[in-house]
Amino acid sequence: MSFFSRLEDRALQADSLLCVGLDPHAPDLLAPTAEAARDFCLRLVEATSEVAAAFKPNSAFFEAFGPQGIAVLAQVIAAVPAAIPVILDAKRGDIASTAEAYAQAVFRTLGAGAVTISPYLGRDSVEPFLADPERGIFLLCKTSNPGAADIQDLQVVPAGHLQAMHVGHPQATPGGQCLYEHVAQLAQSWNSRDNVGLVVGSTQPEALRRVRALAPGLWILAPGVGVQGGDLRLALQAGLRADGLGMLIPVSRALSRAADPARAARELRDQINCERAAILGAGSVPPGRDTIPDGEGAINRRGTIYRAPTKNGVPTTNALADGLLEAGCVKFGKFTLKSGLESPIYLDLRPLVSYPSLLGEAAAAYVSILGGLSFDRLAALPYAALPIGTAISLQTGWPLVYPRKEVKAYGTKAEIEGLFTPGERVVVVDDLTTTGGSKFEAIEKLTAAGLLVSDVVVLIDRQSGATESLAQAGYRLHAVFTLAQLLDHWEANGKVPPEQIAAAREFIGR
Repeated sequence: MSFFSRLEDRALQADSLLCVGLDPHAPDLLAPTAEAARDFCLRLVEATSEVAAAFKPNSAFFEAFGPQGIAVLAQVIAAVPAAIPVILDAKRGDIASTAEAYAQAVFRTLGAGAVTISPYLGRDSVEPFLADPERGIFLLCKTSNPGAADIQDLQVVPAGHLQAMHVGHPQATPGGQCLYEHVAQLAQSWNSRDNVGLVVGSTQPEALRRVRALAPGLWILAPGVGVQGGDLRLALQAGLRADGLGMLIPVSRALSRAADPARAARELRDQINCERAAILGAGSVPPGRDTIPDGEGAINRRGTIYRAPTKNGVPTTNALADGLLEAGCVKFGKFTLKSGLESPIYLDLRPLVSYPSLLGEAAAAYVSILGGLSFDRLAALPYAALPIGTAISLQTGWPLVYPRKEVKAYGTKAEIEGLFTPGERVVVVDDLTTTGGSKFEAIEKLTAAGLLVSDVVVLIDRQSGATESLAQAGYRLHAVFTLAQLLDHWEANGKVPPEQIAAAREFIGR
């Protein structure tokens, strides 16, 4: 079980996003000794275990006691109930054998389940902490301290732009992004084992919003609520995943200094849940349900609902549905299909390439589903899904491969284009699905190359048997829209004449 699978299970079981900080500050201790620190933490663990989604001891406050403090830290971690993940706040970051030694110390010697990591030495410094999927990391992305902007807000320019600027290319532009945004994209691409999360301070709601857009499925540790002045409501609004999960709110002093820590933890858990219920809205589906309101959403690998993104409370997929109609991707009339059937409706998503903004909206709708799936790479199917897959990859940093329709008779004679390693898991991305036949052809090529396939994601399911045929073969189909949902939307908004809606409904229900 990956670290974040375990964390998500705990969050659902406890109905909590509360992360209890174990920070034995000397002023809080009856006596400033390692033993007092241990007793302080054990009392807090016992008082709050019922509602804690995770515990987060801060290594510095234990290290300050010397060797005895390190021993006490191991004892405190061992005392946490096995079902509750422990995140060691140690902010490690070094290279080669030093990083390997740190990873062994954190995970094997001390027994933590995850650790906070500085990403600024690059991937090779992080890799030793990622080797075991059962152990996780939270990369420092946009921290809660006032000086974070000194470095984390610096504008970075992609290497390609920088090279073009250096040689004086007339079309070169310096457009870049903040360093913390680049870290979020790196985290998204490094999360091949479902064990990478991010640290983004709750004191930075706009940064939280940007990071969530760049890393829609990752868990975010959001310190700063309480003493540092972070606003709980704003933080949750900006950082929650569409399923109401994906965030941990760490709180330490407000609990440890409370007259009744158990009661304070319950009240804080309930306050967090009240805020996220309001954010998700009365029409949202709670985690674990097996239905989706109005078809707006998708079910992730553990049955959790990922609802479509919204703007001003209105699902952005509604605007996307209208955009598809206006762009001519959906036509009504009389059309002869490849099968020979005469259809009153015709779907063709290839015109999306001429509407960059609409293509970006479509990609974002895919991302709201993909964020709940486990995979190493996207596998886009030629031809209509190639620009869609590319747009998704550019938005998220997820790497892309694609199976060729026609195998090259020269050169490498490759069947799969792009870099991959046999044994990696890919999610198949296509534009539409009817019976699922083309998906099986692509899956056969991908699996022949040693890749693993569990999920297929499309923009529109024509509801002609693909879901059933894929499920029978062991694959899950996820769709942003079913054709019936699109027809319902266009009918309700008067976008399509009733007689054309009726003819299309009769055709798909034949």
